[in-house]
Amino acid sequence: MQVFESVAALADRVGEELGTTEWMAVTQDMIDAFADVTGDRQWIHIDVARARTESPFGTTVAHGFLTLSLVPMLMQQIFRIEKVAQSINYGSDRIRFPAPVPAGARIRGRHRLKAADPLPDGGFRLVHHMTVEVENGDKPGCVAEVISVIYPAAD
Repeated sequence: MQVFESVAALADRVGEELGTTEWMAVTQDMIDAFADVTGDRQWIHIDVARARTESPFGTTVAHGFLTLSLVPMLMQQIFRIEKVAQSINYGSDRIRFPAPVPAGARIRGRHRLKAADPLPDGGFRLVHHMTVEVENGDKPGCVAEVISVIYPAAD
């Protein structure tokens, strides 16, 4: 975990990889809960018996958007900015799901700071390049540019 005193200190690291997280399991319980919340109950995610016999992966797989939704939690394990008044999720660009994340697989996040642009209102627009790696996988489960807007705390 890297700790930055300010947004400006983080901005000095544009272009650099800030680190990776520990491995974490994506369980069938997580996949089922995501299906319940989103209403995406496609069998490839929730029907273990059918996925074992009919899926090309031999098991159920996490929803791509479940994998993407884990990115903020993963980022929090890589770095923290002190002296922040407010942090806003501004959105994501260039999202891809190159490989499935099988139920029970372990993933980790890899972060590179792509941009840190000052805004006229005193905030910063940060672009984070996040890769969600699948343990022993040839391709990542998710690659995305995640955008946040950070407002520094008053000194």
